[in-house]
Amino acid sequence: MTRNMSKLDRGLRAFVVAPAAVIAALVGAGSAGGIVLFVLAAVMLATSAFGFCPLYTLLHIKTSGRTPLPY
Repeated sequence: MTRNMSKLDRGLRAFVVAPAAVIAALVGAGSAGGIVLFVLAAVMLATSAFGFCPLYTLLHIKTSGRTPLPY
C-alpha cells in the first residue's frame, strides 16, 4: 500500500471534514443519515491516518509528491 495522499490532504480530512461530519451526525444521531455521517467520518479519519485512499487508486489520483504552488 503506497501512500497516495499529501500532508495537506490528510490534514484537511482529519481536522476539517471528519469533525464536521461528526457534528452533523450528532444533530441526527438516531437517523440513518447520522449513522452514514459517522461512518463517513470514520473512513476519513482512517484514510488520513494511513495516508492511503482506495478511491484515489481507482480514480488514478495521487496528491502525494506534489509541491505547493508558490504564491
